[in-house]
Amino acid sequence: MELRLHNTLSGCKEAFKPLDAEGRTVTFYSCGPTVYDYAHIGNFRSFLNADVLRRTLELVGYDVTHVMNITDVGHMTDDAVADGGGEDKMEVAARRLADAKKSGALPDGVDVDPSDPMAIADFYAEAFLRDARLLGLGVAMDAASHPERLPRPTQYVDGMIEMVQSLIDRGHAYVAGDGVVYFDVASWPDYGELSGNTIDAIRSGEGGRVDMQTQSVKKHPADFMLWKPDQSHLMRWPSPWGEGYPGWHLECSVMARGLLGEEIDIHSGGEDNIFPHHECEIAQSRGTTGCDRFARYWFHTRHLMVDGGKMSKSSGTFFTIRDLLERGASPAAIRLELIRTHYRTNANFTLQGLRDAQRQVERWDRVRGWLEEHADVPMSGEGPLTAAVPGFTAALCDDVNVAGGIGVLSTAVGALSMEDAPEPGEGPGRWGDELASLRRMDSVLGVLDLDVRPSVGGAVDEARIAELIAARNNARASKDWARADELRDELLDMGIAIKDGAGGTSWEPVVQ
Repeated sequence: MELRLHNTLSGCKEAFKPLDAEGRTVTFYSCGPTVYDYAHIGNFRSFLNADVLRRTLELVGYDVTHVMNITDVGHMTDDAVADGGGEDKMEVAARRLADAKKSGALPDGVDVDPSDPMAIADFYAEAFLRDARLLGLGVAMDAASHPERLPRPTQYVDGMIEMVQSLIDRGHAYVAGDGVVYFDVASWPDYGELSGNTIDAIRSGEGGRVDMQTQSVKKHPADFMLWKPDQSHLMRWPSPWGEGYPGWHLECSVMARGLLGEEIDIHSGGEDNIFPHHECEIAQSRGTTGCDRFARYWFHTRHLMVDGGKMSKSSGTFFTIRDLLERGASPAAIRLELIRTHYRTNANFTLQGLRDAQRQVERWDRVRGWLEEHADVPMSGEGPLTAAVPGFTAALCDDVNVAGGIGVLSTAVGALSMEDAPEPGEGPGRWGDELASLRRMDSVLGVLDLDVRPSVGGAVDEARIAELIAARNNARASKDWARADELRDELLDMGIAIKDGAGGTSWEPVVQ
């Protein structure tokens, strides 16, 4: 089945044709986190959508080599400015943690030396990997056997210096009066091909912000930094242009080229990466290699809103993965909630949506359990899940339409009757074939191999829960319905939902 993807570079949906069409191998590079703090759910929406694209490629038979960087130097706080404004985010993290340590307010679990930016990067990189593995991010799973697929810029500084020198030699970069090496956008007529910006628009300030402090030394306002000599920078390396550090955009070009080749199939990131980051990547990569293209397809995820607005710590709408786990969500539900809105649509995250996702994954898990129990029972004809696979695949091949795929799967699940054991059929098939079809569809959604059980933040006082349930049962037996409702509400306040059934009252944590 043919996969069609919206390509940011062309602005339209295209049939996917990889460089290695016969061998069916795909090279895929994703912009990953900058490890100066815990990654938030907006970051993970982009990472998980790239993961779903990778899984879709694998569903239709491609062998994918997927690389995602973990940025540990050079990413500036004002990344809307092409040549990097503000401060290095790692230095900001060092100052933030030093202030917190001084005041005795280091976040729980954070135990690093604030004067050592590499220690900070290591700590938050490990935190990211724990979260990523909980959510089934394939590239994080790959790292156990292929650590090079999660490269860090500090491991590629020599390659960056080589690329800068190559750009200077080719007439695409120059050393300015302040000693900084800049890319010369006037030397690259295609600059703006990804974002739609023009050099004239950037000059006038309409096509993207520029750093006004550096305009007197640059040939053009849009010229962006490749290397900055800076003796005061916490993380710095020797270079022909003085001891300093690389520009943020340079890092991905060098790592993608070094690990995947001079031209790659797919490059992904959030929509805020389109300009300036990815635009600059294209110019410096093609300027170095002379290739007509850097990446054939550009895949960008739109923003994640929370409760209809921008994520905000002050309004309580800023969430990390650990925040949601502490509220009782399962990793499977978090993943589903972050992938089920189409990647080219702004998503609106709500706790109610997360609760709905929790119920959805629990339903699929019950189906999985029932099918495993009856896998060897013969069946007649084709089951609804097996019949659903082509429709599910078609939805995912239509620009990674996850919502469409979920609709097909949900319809098929609804056609199953799981009240009793299935009557043995007369055909050659088994109910295990239905299980295999469920697993095939979940190979893209990626939720059933995760923990689908709701989590519980903090210690759970099971004795207290049992005490309250017993008191509620006594109140119900006495027909004291008001007291029974009070006890149910008290349990809900503790983050515990109860369910009455033939076997008694059971409980589970809920998303709060």
